[in-house]
Amino acid sequence: MSNMAAVDVEDESILASIFKDSFPDSWRDNPDFTAYLSELSSFGVEKLSREPERLAEERAQILQQTRELAFSNYQTFIRTADCTEHIYRDFGRVESSVSRLLDKLPSFGERCRGFMKEAEEIGASRRMNSLTLNRHTEILEILEIPQLMDTCVRNGYYEEALELAAYVKRLEKKHSSLPVIQGIVREVRQSTQLMLNQLLQQLRSNSQLPVCLRVIGYLRRMDVFTEAELRVKFLQARGTWLNSILTAIPEDDPYFHITKTIEACRVHLFDIITQYRAIFSDEDPLLPPAGGQVAVNEAAIFHGWVVQKVAEFLETLDRDLQRGVGGRLDSLLGQCMYFGLSFSRVGADFRGQLAPMFQRVAAETFCGAVKEALEKFQEDMNRYTLISLPSVLGGTIPPVTPSTQPGSLQPPMSLLDFQPLACFLNNILTAFNDLRLCCPVGLAQDVTKCLEDALKLVTRNILVFHRAEESAFSSREKELFVQFCCAYAEDLLPFLNRCLQVLFPPAQLALILGVPVTQLHKYDGLGCIDLPAVLEPLDFVLPERITLPDAAPVPEFDISSELGSLSFETQLTDTVTDPDLRVEAGPPDPAPTGSVLGEEESELTETKSEEQDEETILDEEFSLE
Repeated sequence: MSNMAAVDVEDESILASIFKDSFPDSWRDNPDFTAYLSELSSFGVEKLSREPERLAEERAQILQQTRELAFSNYQTFIRTADCTEHIYRDFGRVESSVSRLLDKLPSFGERCRGFMKEAEEIGASRRMNSLTLNRHTEILEILEIPQLMDTCVRNGYYEEALELAAYVKRLEKKHSSLPVIQGIVREVRQSTQLMLNQLLQQLRSNSQLPVCLRVIGYLRRMDVFTEAELRVKFLQARGTWLNSILTAIPEDDPYFHITKTIEACRVHLFDIITQYRAIFSDEDPLLPPAGGQVAVNEAAIFHGWVVQKVAEFLETLDRDLQRGVGGRLDSLLGQCMYFGLSFSRVGADFRGQLAPMFQRVAAETFCGAVKEALEKFQEDMNRYTLISLPSVLGGTIPPVTPSTQPGSLQPPMSLLDFQPLACFLNNILTAFNDLRLCCPVGLAQDVTKCLEDALKLVTRNILVFHRAEESAFSSREKELFVQFCCAYAEDLLPFLNRCLQVLFPPAQLALILGVPVTQLHKYDGLGCIDLPAVLEPLDFVLPERITLPDAAPVPEFDISSELGSLSFETQLTDTVTDPDLRVEAGPPDPAPTGSVLGEEESELTETKSEEQDEETILDEEFSLE
């Protein structure tokens, strides 16, 4: 390799170009070949030319010597070959035997180890069987724990079941690696889960306070819930039971459904709250929570649940109110107020949320009744014809002596001459009577606005009638139409204003607003109809001598005792002494006779006699039917 290193790169490139493909590459690693090349490169031209001949002679000599050696020692070569063959064959047999031995040794060793292991297992099993036989009674008791646990749970022996569960927990801590103990623990946990479901199911039933206390005690000993989770579970279970009671109430009749809902919520919800406060304490814990645990505001759990239940009740109440409860809104309001009052003892007074709800329903009911009255008036005007009556129907009726009782209202009898106006007033007074049962003071502006808009439409209908019939009016019909408008302007509108002032006494409105009664007129649309605005389209019909009278003052009432509940106070109690005063006006007859007039007179006389008999009733209504 040193001689090869001596040949520089340039010599190698020359040799490679001269002897290209003349010798294999493996010769380069032969030191003799390298030395010969070095020697060859030092020859001159003449010596190089004789080198092939020298090599050929040397080659011939070597071959001759080889033949002579082989000839003289051929027997030795033959014996050597035979010996070599025998040795090779013997070595092959030895190698195969050793290989078979090596292949069998691992399996033999494995069988030996298996034998030793089996022997150890047999010995251990024998010792275990002996120990098991000696402890057979104790082992049998442990194996029967799951069956005993299941029996206790199904028969309601929760004390014994909890003791068994505690014993199994101790066994699990000591022998958690034993498969038998693991199986027992699994079966006991299944029975514990069954017991948990049974206890929660008891809370979902009609359970009294002692049962609830006992159940919560068992749940605490089971240690499956934290204190906050236990409170939530209790409220969820009791809420499920309450919901099942509420769901069972028939929903066909909205009034029946909401009254039964109020009764059920008032009784059962109050019981649940009492049970919760007897079982759980909302006081702050004496010890702070352990490290890493977040403090839970347990009082907020109960508060949130109560708020949710109150919200659900209010939602049900609103839904049933939208479906309609007829004319029993005052009774329903009283029940709801009593419900809210009872809850004030537990700090959940929700009466303030009832006012807007009932106020909205009362306003919608009144506006609906006014709309129906307006539609009926329009139909009556479409069929109405001005008829020349002998004198005036109202003039044939004996004048009615005004009632001397303070606060009484007397409908104008002159409206009997004009059937559409009388029917319209009847319908409006019916709406007033319904509103009177539940009349929030806060509706003063809404009721006045609704009624004023309706009266403007009435005025428009009167104008439509005038435009349609004006060309065919006779002088007598023109006079009757003027009387129709005068009755509307001088009798009906001022009377409705007086009714509004009875529903919403000015003294009470002024007291609530904190202003003098004399300044109340500055608040437009508050318990008083704007008569000039309503009658403005009829100015060309009404005689100039007619001046719109101011609304008659209504006697003031002592309302200081009722200011505690300004939103829901019946305004007309003890103020109207003529109940069911009616203006009976039938459909117009194209050819009236004296007998018809006589019937109407007798009808009104009978009505008046009934009024005088009922003046002593305290809670009375005024209506025109």
